[in-house]
Amino acid sequence: MQLRPLPSKVADLLVQTKAPPRLRVHLCLVHDTACQLTANLRSAWPKLVIDEQAVHLGAAIHDIGKVIHPDELNEPGFEHEDAGRTLLLELGWSASLARFPVTHARKLDANDPIEDLLVAIADKVWKGKRDEALEQSLLAHIALLSGQAPWQVWLTLDEMLTNVAELSPERLRLQASHY
Repeated sequence: MQLRPLPSKVADLLVQTKAPPRLRVHLCLVHDTACQLTANLRSAWPKLVIDEQAVHLGAAIHDIGKVIHPDELNEPGFEHEDAGRTLLLELGWSASLARFPVTHARKLDANDPIEDLLVAIADKVWKGKRDEALEQSLLAHIALLSGQAPWQVWLTLDEMLTNVAELSPERLRLQASHY
């Protein structure tokens, strides 16, 4: 599986924080998924305004707090979320990017920025998981910003997310090879 390279700023961060291989590959997988999603959205709705760079960076750093809480690489936990934001802020990252370690796991809705929704969706759909509430919130954003009827947006969005999720077995195998 050929993955898009992480932004150099993130690659440097992973070296600086001595991120373990499993975390590195996970961040690469979610980043690649986010890139695929934004490209698909741009193709379907070219006038939709999304800060793609923020989505790509957000996906690539969403779990960075796991360098501080490595047990959460293999077990559920939430300590990495605030730790990730704090780490990024201490390293000079902007608050607008340092929010992603927290927002990717928070209950989001249509009032949240579309970029946060996309990072959270990428963190689920890379492994084939679909989240109806997140997808409905994204649908509401797209319908509002594009002027398209919600049912029309849903037809396109559902097909798009289904296609992205179809690659999950290959992604899961790649991550599993880095235990």
